[in-house]
Amino acid sequence: MQRSPIEVETLGLIYGFFGVLGFSLTLPATRVAVADLDPILVGLGRALVAAILAAALLGITRQKRPSRTQIKSLLIVALGVIFGFPLLSAWAMQRLPASHGAIVLGIGPLATAIAGTIRAGDRPTLGFWLASIFGSIIVVSFAVISGAGHLQMADIALLAAMIFAAFGYAEGGRLAQVMGGWQVICWALVIAAPIAFLPTVFAIMQHGLVASPTAWLGFGYVCVVSQFFAFFAWYQGLAIGGVARVSQIQLLQPFLTIFASALLLGEAIAPITIGCAILVFISVILGKKAAVQRQLIAR
Repeated sequence: MQRSPIEVETLGLIYGFFGVLGFSLTLPATRVAVADLDPILVGLGRALVAAILAAALLGITRQKRPSRTQIKSLLIVALGVIFGFPLLSAWAMQRLPASHGAIVLGIGPLATAIAGTIRAGDRPTLGFWLASIFGSIIVVSFAVISGAGHLQMADIALLAAMIFAAFGYAEGGRLAQVMGGWQVICWALVIAAPIAFLPTVFAIMQHGLVASPTAWLGFGYVCVVSQFFAFFAWYQGLAIGGVARVSQIQLLQPFLTIFASALLLGEAIAPITIGCAILVFISVILGKKAAVQRQLIAR
């Protein structure tokens, strides 16, 4: 039985939520990992570990190799979510609390919606854009206030990381309409692995692999969940519900990350952090009510 557009959108949002739930521990796990491990190892090494899992899964299921056109799209995915975001966020997490980074990354929905318009052909209405811009202004204001009146380099790195991720999300969500969500991230990891190999080996030679069990646990999380399984649900949600619409689920991520940072890392949560997170959440509620026209890809 064919689902109604509302049911399809709801299903996409559910998939998107589970993806965001997996991503929500990325910053705390990264912060724990980079306490002992080099950021390049954490940022790129996680892709190598995930690529082994991806290659095994693709081989077991005998997936058809992507076409040349699809490989070009997969390279955009890799640039965004395998290289750009992991490296920049790992560097930033050496310098900022994870709870602070969670709010800065709240700009993600607006960045992803813009990328979705450029790459996936989504056409949100004015109301949607106003709601997203409102949330993003709150995010940037928080970063400035928390940085004693100016943006820190780590804030800029996180904003750049989110822009990389946004285009990786949009391209992956578009491609997942024809390939499937888990196939997109698996092929992107396999394609990216040779590029990530040498920098990772160099980082290991320079800084070694001596780290606490906690650091290795954080590294394991970003390898298996953040870089692999969470993308299964995330790309499937973007493919089903639309990049712009489902991207707004990311605005739940600050709440989840702040809670995890307080619980796992003992980070203090300032009242301004809670206030900004609530305002950002309001913006996603407003954006949810606005219409978004989608451009579907023929299979």
